[in-house]
Amino acid sequence: MSVLIKNGRIITASADTLADIFIEGETIKTIGKNLHVAADEVIDAEGMLVFPGGIDPHVHLEMPFMGTFSSDTYETGTRAALYGGTTTVIDFILQTQGRSLKDALTEWQSRATGNAVGDYSFHMAVTDFNEDTKKEIKQMVEEEGITSFKTFMAYKGALMVDDRQMVGLMQEVKKQGGMVTAHATNGDMIDYLVAKHKSEGKLSPLYHYLSQPEVTEAEASGRFAHMAAYTGCPAYIVHLTCEGALNAVRDAGKHNYQVFAETCIQYLLLDASLYEQDFEGAKWVMSPPLRELKDQRALWAGINQGLLQVVATDHCPFMWEQKKMGEKDFSKIPNGHPAIENRIELLYSEGVAKGKISLNKFVEVSSTNAAKIFGMFPRKGTIAVGSDADILIFDPNAKHTLSAKHHHMNVDYSAYEGWELTGKVKTVLLRGKVVIDNNHCLVEKGNGTFIKRNKVSNII
Repeated sequence: MSVLIKNGRIITASADTLADIFIEGETIKTIGKNLHVAADEVIDAEGMLVFPGGIDPHVHLEMPFMGTFSSDTYETGTRAALYGGTTTVIDFILQTQGRSLKDALTEWQSRATGNAVGDYSFHMAVTDFNEDTKKEIKQMVEEEGITSFKTFMAYKGALMVDDRQMVGLMQEVKKQGGMVTAHATNGDMIDYLVAKHKSEGKLSPLYHYLSQPEVTEAEASGRFAHMAAYTGCPAYIVHLTCEGALNAVRDAGKHNYQVFAETCIQYLLLDASLYEQDFEGAKWVMSPPLRELKDQRALWAGINQGLLQVVATDHCPFMWEQKKMGEKDFSKIPNGHPAIENRIELLYSEGVAKGKISLNKFVEVSSTNAAKIFGMFPRKGTIAVGSDADILIFDPNAKHTLSAKHHHMNVDYSAYEGWELTGKVKTVLLRGKVVIDNNHCLVEKGNGTFIKRNKVSNII
């Protein structure tokens, strides 16, 4: 199958060009002006923006959590991602303490294989680092193409690792050519504050937020950065939310070592005042929680300063009935919110259209940087000859309203209900195949491919 995309304005992280794109099979064959080639399908993209397919490196599909599972499956979640212009996601495998990494991989493969509609890869979350786990790191990197290893500095008694395990993991991961990522919040302090608030009868969603003050994230981010500097391990902070944590990343640069960092779309757009709506605030219970308006300003600045390389989602949806598990106790509310389908359009409308970021920066943080950091570039994350033909054709002028009534995520509410946006996904190609066109999905489950990733050598 061959496709010719004509007359589009092609935006990459470093260029802005009016040109045509000729696709043969799964990859881009030629880029040029006024191409005269025969193609099986011709798409006229005049007046449209043409972006690389989005990459969301932080999603949780069918994730076991607090006695339930996140409500999007690999089928529904990756399909919703495609509707929103994201062609590749990276999900998190969670090792069960006392069991092997291989056991965890097998469990997640059973959910994903043959079910994904869009392309996907895995991070491996290490919750029990010991001599047996240490031996598996090389296998994960070299045989499975899983080159990033997540740690939790919170969720004490379940997922949290201590600093001894963190340093040991960093040393081994560095040796094998991988990267360590962290949920960087101070688990001991959070655990204390949760218990304190509950003992005082303070049980509403507001106290989820008040149990995780900015200092818990700032302290842990700094500690993680220092351990990364000591070990020399490539390091990445997931879902960074606040000015204090951003300053820890900035301080690392002052000491001549870099810690990569992502924020998520919700932290750029939503704030902690939502927790004041009694139990309705449970819709936005996530960890770390939403922050203050001053943190939003800091995060937008951090993107433009190059301190934050990626805007992800931490997509982890739960049905409203699942959220109600914590109706009488905020600590029992499943953590997470739905955004996998909305990230690209929200970032364009609230970022590019409102003058906060440039088109090139938009592509950097929604696609290219994630591909570079996580070992998929230049196969993914750009529009270039030889790259996968993962392409988003985007109408910059279309107005539309977000609502649970017509989204494709498997969740019965929207975290952005009634938001009016400028800019809409029109057509999406994945590896040369049109998968979304005018709000219709043209492929079935099983269309998605697992992406093995390279060692961490092509860092931006």
